[in-house]
Amino acid sequence: MDIAAELRALTGSLSREDGVFGRVVDQAGGSVPGLVRQVAAEAEEAWKQYAVEGAVGPDTPVEIDDALLQIDAERAAEFLTYLATYDLVFPGSARRDRAHARRAAERVVRLLGYEAAWYTNITELVPGARAWNPVTRHTFDGVVAGTGGSFTVVLLQVGED
Repeated sequence: MDIAAELRALTGSLSREDGVFGRVVDQAGGSVPGLVRQVAAEAEEAWKQYAVEGAVGPDTPVEIDDALLQIDAERAAEFLTYLATYDLVFPGSARRDRAHARRAAERVVRLLGYEAAWYTNITELVPGARAWNPVTRHTFDGVVAGTGGSFTVVLLQVGED
């Protein structure tokens, strides 16, 4: 299997749950905030019936860039696993098999390579505490994006309570 196909399959596996969106593009070093904004727009459209009327959020890649923090590959694998496995709205509520998600997340990180740059809007994700800088109009969102090798990958979860 070529790397692009494997990344797409892995990202598809990580984003199979309702409210989780993933994307892979064959271009590393492109605009991570721009790709995050594209995935956020897709999520906002798919989840518009759940959004709070009149809710606002970042609308431009520049605003998205302000919300993103750079992280290391180990943290990226942890956050990819969390977004694929657990619900941001109801922490601790498992949505899928964590072991599978962890293997897929670690493989995505390896495929992007050691030189990959990773970003998230999650500032705190520990039992009993969750904090993030919004990248969508939804009450809850979490994103992890990485760019390296020849690819950029985004995984985003949105939620409403």
